[in-house]
Amino acid sequence: MKTIAARMLDQLKISYELRAYEVNEDELDAITVAHKVNMPPEATFKTLVARGDKTGVLMACIPGNAELDLKKLAAATGNKKVELVAVKEIQSLTGYIRGGVSPLGAKKKYPLWLDQQALGHQRVSVSAGQRGLQMILAPQDLQRAAQATLADLAKAAA
Repeated sequence: MKTIAARMLDQLKISYELRAYEVNEDELDAITVAHKVNMPPEATFKTLVARGDKTGVLMACIPGNAELDLKKLAAATGNKKVELVAVKEIQSLTGYIRGGVSPLGAKKKYPLWLDQQALGHQRVSVSAGQRGLQMILAPQDLQRAAQATLADLAKAAA
């Protein structure tokens, strides 16, 4: 069965590949998922849901091996302060559950910021909108489909 995110790509005539993987509740992190779908962690992007003090809810897509820099996200989005939303709020806001948040097809269209590192890869992996299913596609296609704004969002490695 195709997810809403996959159907969006179909409508836009964007080519992608779906890769299913075994889900373990204790292993929802992007690095584990990357290994399960045979993609490098830095090309496996996780989608985080945040709330800005001026803009309200927004989404950020960053490499699986990186951490979101909330100050950079705030600056990129015109907010003074940005916080990640509580896990219990994710489903009511997006229609997705933790571990299955896709940058495409949320029940409401939130602005998406895509970490600029995405463009350094030929193909990136993002959630297809359910746990156990990833979409592999060109980062430019992801940016176009999600109408994403590119920004520097990841924390520098310590």
